[in-house]
Amino acid sequence: MANFDNVSASIHYDVEGDGFPVLLIAPGGMRSANELWNGMPWNPRTALAGDYRVIGMDQRNAGRSTGPVSADDGWATYTGDQLALLDHLGVERCHVVGMCIGGPYIMGLLAAAPERFAAAVVLQPVGIDGNRQAMYDMFDQWVETIGEAHPEMTRADWDSFRSNMWDAEFVLTATPEQAAAVTTPILVAMGNDLYHPQSTSRRLAEVAPNATLIEQWKEGEALTAIDSTIKGFLAEQTL
Repeated sequence: MANFDNVSASIHYDVEGDGFPVLLIAPGGMRSANELWNGMPWNPRTALAGDYRVIGMDQRNAGRSTGPVSADDGWATYTGDQLALLDHLGVERCHVVGMCIGGPYIMGLLAAAPERFAAAVVLQPVGIDGNRQAMYDMFDQWVETIGEAHPEMTRADWDSFRSNMWDAEFVLTATPEQAAAVTTPILVAMGNDLYHPQSTSRRLAEVAPNATLIEQWKEGEALTAIDSTIKGFLAEQTL
């Protein structure tokens, strides 16, 4: 367990295992924290640490990370933290594995610094398909937990931040046309609920030129199979 400072934010991270690095972007919406992997159907912290250097982080103001907040914050704020962590650890190139909100974070990373990522695994990415109010509600619930620590923020400021995060379409950090320009190999494990609509996973796999969709993966034999599929996929892309 360790922390590093990215300007005025303190970012907590864990490094487990050894080998080619893998950056983890945890589920949990605005509460995305590395320990949340421990309750997921497939946990990369245990599945990958035997073969890879697994780098998990708590996003700012989630888990054990803290940072300032402003009305101008949005996806790029978090992308900056994620790339700064790789810089801090001296990681020039890695895989990236993310779940839930990790999907948009990954697409933001692949747009901002494609040369740094050999492959991406996207598990049930969040996306917009008739569910924007649910995303707003999730954001507002998070604000209730951290708002007292940020008295400088007005309701209008929080609303601006919320809009920056959740007012876009599709996978939020990329349009279908932008996703079509991403050449990084991507493995997409399909979502199937309010926050992780099937349509987002299917469309992402359809438009990204080097993407593969896995429809069943959470239970029984499919869960065993996804473990082998992800490990095989990452091994093929480890250069």
